[in-house]
Amino acid sequence: MNSPMRGLGQAARIRLELKRQIDSGLLAVGAKLPSERELAALFDTTRITLKEALQSLEAEGCLYREDRRGWFVAPPRLRYRLERDSHFQGMADAQQRLAATRVLAAGLTLASPEQCRDLAMAPLSQVLQIRRLRSLDGRVVLYAEHYLRPERFPGILQLDLSQSLTRLYRQHYGLDYGHVAFDICPGAARGAVAQALMLAEGSPILLIKRVNRDRRGQLLDCDYEYWRHDAVHLSLHSGEPPPAV
Repeated sequence: MNSPMRGLGQAARIRLELKRQIDSGLLAVGAKLPSERELAALFDTTRITLKEALQSLEAEGCLYREDRRGWFVAPPRLRYRLERDSHFQGMADAQQRLAATRVLAAGLTLASPEQCRDLAMAPLSQVLQIRRLRSLDGRVVLYAEHYLRPERFPGILQLDLSQSLTRLYRQHYGLDYGHVAFDICPGAARGAVAQALMLAEGSPILLIKRVNRDRRGQLLDCDYEYWRHDAVHLSLHSGEPPPAV
């Protein structure tokens, strides 16, 4: 019987062996891998070849890397259904995942030209900015910047901004999301985003911009969600489901 490793390059063989260890549970979710130097010695290979294998597993969502900390076995991706999921905490609760939020900063700032367009604000307007870092099962996965029309949310800076903004809007302002416009694009982590997500400068991320309106069609806010690309699974179901057979 032919070995499944026959004909594979060295990086592919290393990838396959690590994948087997992960799939079998020997390398458990959250486990830290030995250092790259130790792994290169274990597989009798170069650091370049080893990194090729690790990056392949990272692209598949099996491993993730934190800058200056090393490589870890990744948990399952968070499922994000665009047509129905409106907030991080709700998604995590529904999927029995442990979510946490840390507020980095909040206050008034000058709206950028893009935010003026998205929120239909006059030039040189001020906008409420809330910057937050969100974790899933103890792992940082999302850096978010929220930009709110100030007149819709008087006194919001005195509230607990670590909770779900969706729930806060409903409880304190009687507002619910109606229409949400998404703009999704792959990107690279730079500056504050890379630092917050513990990524090396230039690492791949997924940027989701949301422009949110209430049920009457009035603009509420826009969000910039910078996700670790290996932490989220996006899906969209359009139209009515087919009849059951």
